[in-house]
Amino acid sequence: MGMTVAEKILARAAGLPLVAAGDVVEPRVDLAMSHENAALVMNQFAQIFEGTGRGARVWDAEKIAIIFDHRVPAETSKTATNQKRIREFVAAQGISKFHDVRSDEGGICHQILPEYGYVHPGMVVVGTDSHTSSHGALGAMAIGVGATDMAAVWALGRLVNVEVPATIKVVADGEFRPAVGPKDLILYLIGMLSAEGANFRVIEFHGRAIRHMTISGRLVLCNMSVEAGATCGIVPADETTIDYLREEAGVSDILTPVLPDADAVYEETIEIDVAHVEPQVAKPHTVDNVAPVTEVEGVKVDQIVVGSCTNGRLEDLEAAAGVLRDRKVAKGTRMLVFPASWRIYREALRRGYLADLIEAGAVIMNPGCGCCLGVHQGALGDGEVALATTNRNFRGRMGNPNASVYLASPVTAAVSALHGVITDPRKGGS
Repeated sequence: MGMTVAEKILARAAGLPLVAAGDVVEPRVDLAMSHENAALVMNQFAQIFEGTGRGARVWDAEKIAIIFDHRVPAETSKTATNQKRIREFVAAQGISKFHDVRSDEGGICHQILPEYGYVHPGMVVVGTDSHTSSHGALGAMAIGVGATDMAAVWALGRLVNVEVPATIKVVADGEFRPAVGPKDLILYLIGMLSAEGANFRVIEFHGRAIRHMTISGRLVLCNMSVEAGATCGIVPADETTIDYLREEAGVSDILTPVLPDADAVYEETIEIDVAHVEPQVAKPHTVDNVAPVTEVEGVKVDQIVVGSCTNGRLEDLEAAAGVLRDRKVAKGTRMLVFPASWRIYREALRRGYLADLIEAGAVIMNPGCGCCLGVHQGALGDGEVALATTNRNFRGRMGNPNASVYLASPVTAAVSALHGVITDPRKGGS
């Protein structure tokens, strides 16, 4: 019996020749990532060693990454104190993959891991963040876990009692039409599956549209797979993956793609011709409340947000800047832009994208998650409406349960910024 990509990765990590959906395994972890919630993990980690008579030491300091991104710079003394505690822990444990609040190394965790070459094909990656699924874009098995599970990983270097998930195969063929791209595809798929349609499943992406997609686009797909309930989204590694890791991330290690067997068993196969996908919008207050943009055209928008771990990459900023160049954001509409990392920020600055956005009236923010999460920057007022390129629009997202958030692509967001209402991007910003 053949295996899917997820099954092959988990079999290797568990030291088994073969696994199938429903098996329970204990896979070794190749990379464990946390952001500021490492403070919670630290508390649980210390408890594991209470009464043992030995100091709390992580299993492998080289396999742990900690990135400050959710509340940067610190917005309260409590956050600042927790960050101080984490810095002390990092130093004491000898953790080298640490990204502090710095313009020469910082950014959103789900951008930093690929950007620095920390994730390779075939790895088991765990992170104390639900959008850890992003890293399946590099052919890895990437799973979000809680603080208690992560504390056990820090101590043991493996996950305990993991049920091998079944896999849904998505085949996306054809070519995207103008003003349509990866964000529209994943919203379309989530609308098709529903928020629970892929619960405890892996979504494995195939097809010509995927093969021709950049790593940035693949990250969008895998990032938002969790919004359909998936444990992970995976794009099997190919030449695009290897080229990215070699040229962009500077990886010189041997890289071995993990591919599914020809007779792999899938729970379901979904075929999509992307030429038939229109620009999509997720309406409040669930991500699966998806409709073509034509159904929500004209909705007044108070705030446009471009950025996040979903759509804060260079090609996203380029797309938004291309729409807004020599134009102005509509009066009465705010536009916030936050790149996914400082490396992206600097390159967008060098290429003039940020200047175009600033001249149009956008406010450029530091890389981070605060605006998307709603705990730090860019909060909404009562009754206000945002159109964002982020990944969630639950009630209370962006800091206010009395506001509404719509989700869309960077092109749709930028065109809508010109008009102050949700606008079909195929109109070209006219």
